[in-house]
Amino acid sequence: MLFVRPSRLSDLDALEHMARTARPVLHSLPQSREALEARIALSEDSFKAEVDFPGEEFYLFVLEDSSTGKVLGAASIFASAGYSEPFYAFRNDALVHASREVRVNRKVHALTMSHELTGRSRLAGYYVDPALRWGSAAHLLSRARMMYIATNRKRFTSEIFALLLGVTDDQGESPFWDAVGRKFFNRDFAYVDEESGGRSRTFIAELMPSYPVYVPLLPASAQRVLGEPGGSALATYEILVEEGFETDRFIDIFDAGPVLTAQIDSSASAKNMGVRSVISRAANLQGDTYLLGHQDTRGEFRCVLADIDASASAPATLAFDAAVVLGVRDGDSVNCAPLHAVL
Repeated sequence: MLFVRPSRLSDLDALEHMARTARPVLHSLPQSREALEARIALSEDSFKAEVDFPGEEFYLFVLEDSSTGKVLGAASIFASAGYSEPFYAFRNDALVHASREVRVNRKVHALTMSHELTGRSRLAGYYVDPALRWGSAAHLLSRARMMYIATNRKRFTSEIFALLLGVTDDQGESPFWDAVGRKFFNRDFAYVDEESGGRSRTFIAELMPSYPVYVPLLPASAQRVLGEPGGSALATYEILVEEGFETDRFIDIFDAGPVLTAQIDSSASAKNMGVRSVISRAANLQGDTYLLGHQDTRGEFRCVLADIDASASAPATLAFDAAVVLGVRDGDSVNCAPLHAVL
């Protein structure tokens, strides 16, 4: 059975392999073993900490196969993006150019460097084994984070965002980067993307244009990809949209990938989540597929997918293996949210 849980130091080897081989680069998983170990330790401390408001906490989740113990994916949450340094993105603006003399009044699409997303909670570092990318396991890994957020509100801001990879070609080159960023950095996209540390490095403000970039002056190849997810991000994009995320006023500062935002209270995981008591038995009943989450008194969190009766008044009848993975007994409570729900 696949389930989601917080990462631990025993995952270090698996996460190091993932960090070194995942494409695109996972900014929340450093490729340095020492730095990755420190990141996992920070996550462990964050889950255990008593938190009254979001700060520098970092939460790293893994997708595990309970039958093999193999880690098949990872996903994370920054409680406050850009906590130590601003988080940079381009803001879509409409600048008015007008002249009474020639009777012209036009709005021109422009991109302005902004750090308005700084301080908001951010979903990041999402990676799932390519064989699972379009299946229910991908939904489980992504939405388990939202269930954790919805049940631990003090740890996160009321609005959350995610930055997705933009369009690149078969060689990993970005048409938007070639039209804008390369002119200021004189470096390849892949190099700067990795060095940026998740869009919160001082050199971004030092080198990127401080004045608006007028979109009509960009080549058509760059204009076409504004706010478009790259091929490897399409599945993630669809999952987030189903969750209730929407494209916002911002795009990525390097490859023009989409920034999606959601109000936690309006997300599918929060709006459709209920609490049910548990009954375990040898096999699941036939029913609708739900995300089931449980957090014990020590703060240990687990999330699985299981078919249960859709009636909110009925107990959640679980197979023994699902109950064991969740760490629940008959009579315990679990949080339930439909896997697919209309907002």
